[in-house]
Amino acid sequence: MNSEQIKERIDFLRKKIEYNSKLYYENDSPEITDYEYDNMFRELVELEQKYPEFDSPTSPTKRVGGAAIDKFEKFTHRVQMGSLTDVFSYEELKDFIKRTNDILGENTEYSVEPKIDGLSVSLIYRDGVFVQGATRGDGFVGEDVTENLRTVRSVPLKLKEPIKYLNVRAEVYMPRHVFRELNEVREAEGLSLFANPRNAAAGSLRQLDPKVAGRRRLEAFVFNLQEGELFLDGKTLDKHSDILDRLNELGFVTLQDRKALVGFDKIAEHVKYLGEKRESLAYDMDGAVVKVNSISGRGVVGEGTSTPKWAVAYKYPPEEKPTKLLSIDIQVGRTGVLTPTANLAPVRLAGTVVQRATLHNINIIRDRDIRIGDTVIVRKAGEIIPEILGSVKEARDGSEQVFEMPKVCPSCGHEVVRDDSGDGVAIRCVYPGCPAQNARAIVHFASKSAMNIEGVGPQVVELLLAEGLISDIADLYTLKAEEIEYLDRMGKKSAENIINAIEESKSRGLERLLFALGVKGVGEVAAEEIAAKMQTLDACMNATFEDYLQIEDIGEVTATALVEFFAQDKTRQLCERLSELGLNTHATAEKKNDTFAGLTFVLTGTLPTMTRDEASDIIKKYGGKVSSSVSKKTSYVLAGDEAGSKLQKAKDLGIKIIDEDEFLKMTEEKA
Repeated sequence: MNSEQIKERIDFLRKKIEYNSKLYYENDSPEITDYEYDNMFRELVELEQKYPEFDSPTSPTKRVGGAAIDKFEKFTHRVQMGSLTDVFSYEELKDFIKRTNDILGENTEYSVEPKIDGLSVSLIYRDGVFVQGATRGDGFVGEDVTENLRTVRSVPLKLKEPIKYLNVRAEVYMPRHVFRELNEVREAEGLSLFANPRNAAAGSLRQLDPKVAGRRRLEAFVFNLQEGELFLDGKTLDKHSDILDRLNELGFVTLQDRKALVGFDKIAEHVKYLGEKRESLAYDMDGAVVKVNSISGRGVVGEGTSTPKWAVAYKYPPEEKPTKLLSIDIQVGRTGVLTPTANLAPVRLAGTVVQRATLHNINIIRDRDIRIGDTVIVRKAGEIIPEILGSVKEARDGSEQVFEMPKVCPSCGHEVVRDDSGDGVAIRCVYPGCPAQNARAIVHFASKSAMNIEGVGPQVVELLLAEGLISDIADLYTLKAEEIEYLDRMGKKSAENIINAIEESKSRGLERLLFALGVKGVGEVAAEEIAAKMQTLDACMNATFEDYLQIEDIGEVTATALVEFFAQDKTRQLCERLSELGLNTHATAEKKNDTFAGLTFVLTGTLPTMTRDEASDIIKKYGGKVSSSVSKKTSYVLAGDEAGSKLQKAKDLGIKIIDEDEFLKMTEEKA
């Protein structure tokens, strides 16, 4: 083929692939087989590689992702990507409508639309071609994630008209079915699970390798015009609803079920309608946005310090539903605590099917009068964790059974004891050879915040125990790849990766090791403080009760637990064996100076160049503390991309908010 014929063939393949992609992904009505589609796609890739002079940024091959990058570049938004003021009741919504109507008039029209629970981005087009995309960040500065956004199929690479310049705002999300499939794969591979679709979408869009982002099958809704002009019949469009219709005509996927309405009653009715539809949607929705429909009207109402005065987000209360409590199982944790877990008749809540919920302890069961066979009210705390609020007593028919905690451990059969030393009553198995405790202790030891042995999750641990390849923590370090590659769902490459991860974990140091050993009451922060004081595992094993009390934040209960833990022959043998197997039993983190001494930091959002764990390590290295919640005692809030409610609370309390640059300038980490 000559040059002209090659170009014609490439153009033909691109059009054919785009046409069939639309049929498959948007219309769900494919005309060709997957095999035919794959062959066309493969041919196009080969031709583009062989003839790079015909490369195009709008080619469908860009959807699979390009080369990986080292880090994301910062992107300064020309138009601020602000957040919205939340309202939580119809009374607050009515107040907003009244305030705005007082300025614009009683016939003011509002756009009422779903609030997608995803990650906000800006998309920039020049001459109808997608050229750049960035995350919201702090509203002023985000991250350039252009290559990852090219992999999102609902982000058009080329518009249907060559509009000179457009900057639109979109919400990137992960469909619920994709989220479920992704977590199923991660669970099978022993990886940590994503908490919800929004977290999964955020993590996927910030992958340094666009091919990984492409495999996550993200989608996007465009919901606002940031910059640029759109016309209809030669006139500039002033209504937000008309602008969205026009964007839809150009090829963007826009929000459905949006309405332009006048009057509080009609607005409230549509907000309620959207809330009732949440369960049936393919994506997560956490509220409804109500905003002035007139663009010129928005200018009259004006902007607040960090949020517009012309819009609010109505946040739906946590969904609550009745279901049947079928039975109660007992889970034995790594410290021997017996936790009752409810088995429920399947009920759909916040987009997922719930069948189990923790009941925490016997006191909660008694206080809420929960019985087996009851109709109970279930909700998701924070839209994530299922919890039982109480029982519906009027629904009882007399067959319900009062639950009693077992007298013996369901795992090992040994007698359990009552432990009142914690925050609430705990029933505990104290037998050191309990199989359930052993399995969970190994899972905890390998977890990300402990020794971070990637690939060694609950299923892999259960499999290794069942096959007799391990019996305790130390046995992990004697495993060989050839011993595990033939296990169910393993394979040679997975086995090698696990062995490499185990070997790498040997260098974690005393801080991680102390937390990984699972001493009662010793969390990550306490483990770091103990390691900084004791410096070696041997010193920890030989320390007295008084020695531990000298450590900041270590009280009598934890000091007692440490002494009792290291006094056990089993513990001492395990520690000696871990040392012999090559684990680093010395403290690795040393305070560089006391720059952050007496300061408490709270981290929120996604930082541009480091993880929260990395930022936390720097804070601790400089003598500071990291807290999970904002209070009057908080010194600084370190905020990144898509910062949440912690940021707003910090503003309300007048706490200083810093970004990554400011943070690093406070240390020697950045010149």
